[in-house]
Amino acid sequence: MAKARALDRRRRSVRNIRKITRTMELIATARFKKAMDRSVAARDYTRQLSCMLENIASSGIGVVHPLLEVRPNKRTAVLILTGNRGLCGGYNSNIVRQSLAVLGQWKSEGIGTQVAVSGKKGISSLRFRGIEIADRYTSFDDRPAFDAVEPIGRAYLDGYSAGDFDRLDVVYTKFQSIAKQSAIIETLLPLAPPESTGSDTRLAQVKPEYDFYPSSESILEELLPASFLSRLFKCFLDSAVSEQVARMVAMKAASENAGSLIKDLSRRYNRARQSQITGEIMEILGGVEALKG
Repeated sequence: MAKARALDRRRRSVRNIRKITRTMELIATARFKKAMDRSVAARDYTRQLSCMLENIASSGIGVVHPLLEVRPNKRTAVLILTGNRGLCGGYNSNIVRQSLAVLGQWKSEGIGTQVAVSGKKGISSLRFRGIEIADRYTSFDDRPAFDAVEPIGRAYLDGYSAGDFDRLDVVYTKFQSIAKQSAIIETLLPLAPPESTGSDTRLAQVKPEYDFYPSSESILEELLPASFLSRLFKCFLDSAVSEQVARMVAMKAASENAGSLIKDLSRRYNRARQSQITGEIMEILGGVEALKG
């Protein structure tokens, strides 16, 4: 009797957990759709900025800017984007693993690093592994705002222009599709020259869509920082989308596993209950036979 009761209690406990995981899956699905809409809008904006830079490059001016300057790499700034919460599969652990790899690479090459981490999970994991973290950001959720990302980007622009570091790498999860998200390392500074965004043949065929006033050089001074900020913001948005997808998949798998466990516990409970009932019947029959005797 005690075994059957224990199995029943455990089955009820798993059912309650399944209700929670199903709810979390639904919440993650709703958040994913909203985050995806914002990411698509930012992608279109970033693409249009790239087209404008190509138009300026095709106007025949020599594109020269401090943000395009490639310097010998003596110190690298590394920005690591993780989440504040868990229950999202290997989302955070994949980023931490990729971060440790790139930090180890720079260390082996004798290059200094300046590490900044967004997300409580990444901060705790890297601090546990003895990584010195210069800047911590824990205010970003599933809806990162450009107004919150811009000060971070401006600080990196100022630091790069001042020579505080020679390269900026961002470690984040790039969203490619619902079935595929990859932890990658993307170099945002120095910026790639506009000519590198397309082939020479393509650029030769591009006709400028704009008249530049007061000049293409002055517009370039505004577009390059804006292009960097939009790409950095896109990294934050991709991370948010990927986190919700990972949580959605993890909670769906947890719900399915809970369902399988409930079926197994139900079979074991039914067997224990059947054995208990059979034993009680045998005791009754034995008592009847004893009375007859």
